[in-house]
Parts: sequence; C-alpha cells; structure tokens
Amino acid sequence: MADEMDPERRLKQQRDDLELLNQVMRHDIRNDLQLVGAYASLLEDHVDEDGEAYLEVIRESTESAVALTTTVRDLAEVMLREDAQQSGIALDRVLSQQVEEVRSAYAEAVFTVEGAFPEATVVADDMLGSVFRNLLRNAVQHNDKTPPKVDVSAAVDEEADVAEVRIADNGPGVPAEHRDEIFGKGEKGLDSPGAGIGLYLVRSLVETYGGDVWVQGNEPEGAVFAVRLPLAEG
Repeated sequence: MADEMDPERRLKQQRDDLELLNQVMRHDIRNDLQLVGAYASLLEDHVDEDGEAYLEVIRESTESAVALTTTVRDLAEVMLREDAQQSGIALDRVLSQQVEEVRSAYAEAVFTVEGAFPEATVVADDMLGSVFRNLLRNAVQHNDKTPPKVDVSAAVDEEADVAEVRIADNGPGVPAEHRDEIFGKGEKGLDSPGAGIGLYLVRSLVETYGGDVWVQGNEPEGAVFAVRLPLAEG
C-alpha cells in the first residue's frame, strides 16, 4: 500500500495546483477569449442584419467571460496569499479608479457619483479594487433597465470609525429572502453566470479587512450594495 501523503505535502500540492490553474486562467483562457472578441469585431462589416444579432451575443458573452476570468484570478490570489499585510488604503483613489474603469467598459450604462468621495484611509490591501469592481459590474450586468443606472456614494462616520460605500442601481433588486445567500460560495442569487463567485470574493475580502457588506432594497426600484470598512489609524 502506498504511503499516504502527509498534510503539509498535500497542502503544498494543492497550492501548486491552484497556482497552475490561476496561470492558465490569467493567460491561456483569457487570451483566447480576447482573440474571440477581436475577431467578432472584425466581422461587423461582413454579416447581415440577422447576423448582427448573433454577433452581439458573441461579443456580450465574451466580455462576460473575460470579466469572470478576472474575478477567478482575484479569488485565486486571495486563496494563495499567506498572511497578507493590511495597511491604510486611500478609499477615494481606489473607488474613483474603479468607477472610471467600469464606466469605460459599459458605455451603455449611466454612472452618477454623489458628491466627492471622502479622503479617508481604510484598513485594506491592494485587493480592495476588486471589491468595488465586482459590485459595480454586477450593478450593470444584472440590470434589466435601459439604460442601466448606477449611483455611487461614500461617507465617513467618525464616531464609528468607519467609511461606508453605497452602490445603488435601478435593476430588478434582490428579494429579501435571498439577500444573504447571494454572498455564499457558488450561489447564483442574481440568476446570472459569475454572480455567485464575484459576490463571494467581495464578502471574503471585506471580512478580511474587518468590515461588512450587505444588500438592501432601493427606492423606488433596484438594489443597494453597501460596504462598510474600518478607518485606518493615524
């Protein structure tokens, strides 16, 4: 009988396998998807009216899959890192950057920033951008309105020593009975591919920072995803 692999060796092998999967996701699969998207764009002048509808489906599906590879990459990096050092991160800088990047990626959506983001320093690390990127994308991807509208605001509660970011949309909303489970690992509470893993990553990161994330109803329609993060000392 072969000797059983000791726990330390098994853990190392699992980490090596995850690192390999991460590399494949970051390079091979992502490059192939981007190639599909590029060739789809070249076909625009070579299809008839019926073909344009099919081509649009290809483009949208490719963009969604590319976004999913980014989320999987980020989740793998979270799982692979050891004793990540958290420090003070400028909330306004990270949040502004992600709003601009997602706005550029979804030209059909209307993004509104309510006031100026506070110049607050929160407890986080360089993965904080992934939190806001996933929530902003969700607000557009799972929206059934034309155009999708996303309102972003942030404020500081000095008494509680926290900063709170709110991302509101005009979509279908999230039923009260599903508002907690959509953050679960592998859940598809938003009824769309990739929603579960993205929100699972969001909660995993925010809880690592000592913060909290939740969803509530928006008025008159839609959902509001809120992220609360502790302020960094100093």
